[in-house]
Amino acid sequence: MTAQPQEKNQMTPGEYLAMERSALDIKHELFNGEIFAMVGAGRNHNRININLTAKLYNKFETDKFACNLFSNDMRVKLKDSYAYPDVVIYCGDAEFEDNEFDTLTNPIAIIEILSDSTEAFDRGKKFAYYRAISTLQEYILISQYEYHVEQYTRMDDGWKYRSYVNTDQSLKMESVNYELSLSEIYLNIEFD
Repeated sequence: MTAQPQEKNQMTPGEYLAMERSALDIKHELFNGEIFAMVGAGRNHNRININLTAKLYNKFETDKFACNLFSNDMRVKLKDSYAYPDVVIYCGDAEFEDNEFDTLTNPIAIIEILSDSTEAFDRGKKFAYYRAISTLQEYILISQYEYHVEQYTRMDDGWKYRSYVNTDQSLKMESVNYELSLSEIYLNIEFD
């Protein structure tokens, strides 16, 4: 989904959570006190999300692997900010910020499907927020406009980068021991 800044620019995390939990029709992200409305996603974005969610869910369900996922609507806690990743994976028990169980605090992998309006932010400042999550092991960016998947994997000395651009390549998700081919990620996608 894409984010659009709102008119009210500064909000505390408590004010944000109160507003977000009472909102019925639109989600917002909070970064450094500034809120952003999440707007709808297009056909390719949705299809890629479905492809990823289906494949990962089947892997976790059939392998009885100790991991699971949320898609689109699970908020993730970032220091003093909050985001809604397209896909978020956790291992072991899901840990939440409070008893509302709507804000995950222990993601192991986050996947964002890039859009024109959010790509620069997803690559830059948003990734900086995500890197501060101690449990996060992988950050994956997926283009909805061409075959292109980028993967950042946490190493002892920083983040390792890999890029995949061919349909015969496979994304190796080390955090959950799973390979997913680009042809599976981009199944039924039509580029303009």
